[in-house]
Amino acid sequence: MALSKLKKSLHRGGADDSVNHIVALDIGTEFAKALIARIDGQEMNVVGVGRARQDVSDMHSGAISDIGGVVRACEEALSEAEEQAGVQARSVVIGIAGELVKGTTNTIRYKRPHPDKELDIAEMEFIIEKVQERAQVKAQKLVAFETGNEDVEVKLVNSAIVGIHIDGYKITNPIGFQGKDVSIQIYTAFAPMVHIGALERTAAELDLDLIAVAAEPFAVARSVLGNDAGSTFSAILTDVGGGTTDIAVINDGGVEGTKMFGIGGRSFTRTIATELDLGYDDAEKLKINVDDPNIKENVAEEVHKAIDKTLEVWIGGVELALGEFDSVDHLPNKILLCGGGSSLKKLVSALNASEWHKDLPFTKKPTVHHISPDSIEGINDKTGAITDHTLITAMGLLRVGYDTMVGTSETDTVKDKINRILRI
Repeated sequence: MALSKLKKSLHRGGADDSVNHIVALDIGTEFAKALIARIDGQEMNVVGVGRARQDVSDMHSGAISDIGGVVRACEEALSEAEEQAGVQARSVVIGIAGELVKGTTNTIRYKRPHPDKELDIAEMEFIIEKVQERAQVKAQKLVAFETGNEDVEVKLVNSAIVGIHIDGYKITNPIGFQGKDVSIQIYTAFAPMVHIGALERTAAELDLDLIAVAAEPFAVARSVLGNDAGSTFSAILTDVGGGTTDIAVINDGGVEGTKMFGIGGRSFTRTIATELDLGYDDAEKLKINVDDPNIKENVAEEVHKAIDKTLEVWIGGVELALGEFDSVDHLPNKILLCGGGSSLKKLVSALNASEWHKDLPFTKKPTVHHISPDSIEGINDKTGAITDHTLITAMGLLRVGYDTMVGTSETDTVKDKINRILRI
């Protein structure tokens, strides 16, 4: 480990080309995934892909439980990606998930003391800061309640403007407008400091510069929204990982909020293991190959029963999570899936077939599809290795990293940075 770190440090120290590259690390419960992308203007070209399986004890409900084990898996995935890319990038963005990551959209109404004066950067910064402060207090109280620890600390990981209205009129960019009543909606995601600290330690052990931490459902949202400032895209994005299911609701190009609950692919595997009295690895193989004609009919039947048992609980989790978006007039009629857990065919069938959506504010029955890598604008796969929905979250992390790197240029004016926030 120490020798590997020394080699990486020496190599990176003299690799000028690495400055134009960025690493995305999707540290999932089942796999650690690494993407390396070259930044070419407003485009990103993926030049390296790697993944490594995590040990069962490395993660718990989407959060790191064994830093050493996670570092080993990440190093394996990163080495594979670096070998393919032919470069060792230094800047990394890492995803964060888990039930204690809280992403909500808050609205603040602000009466301007001088409505005839044009809105400027300083006033916008003041309003945004107030929204974030209010959201942090709410997130801190919620996490403290759920953990039973009043001293828990949370930190802002992502923030994006959803919508702005001045005197009742929707505004895309408020700079220069006059008016008295300003209503602004901002999505904010907070995570416990203990989780963020584990990610910072992981990045340090890998000799990487951590430029951003992103709530994974927010990253998925960024992947589908891209750089289109006027996007009217609406969908429910559902990332089914090994330990958690992460949901983001997007309406008219804005992130309404994100929810996470602790049921993912491993929950199905554990139920199979329990019901059939099997080890975890054998249960995982049966789950993946349940439709293989070589599997005995009675065994396949028992596996299907076990899957259905967990599926009922998972569908309930989706319904409960979407029901918490009580400030939304209606939910989008499109559900887009990603993540390895969503590869389970019965999961897609259940979303399509059951009546789970009847008590939710849908205007019609939602359609269900997987997110295709080809639909992610501005990120191009040059490796041929990104062929399905399982690397969408990592692609979203690249987008967050790009936003961060472009938004921290020394030559950017304050106006540039505010305008960039408005596009997120």
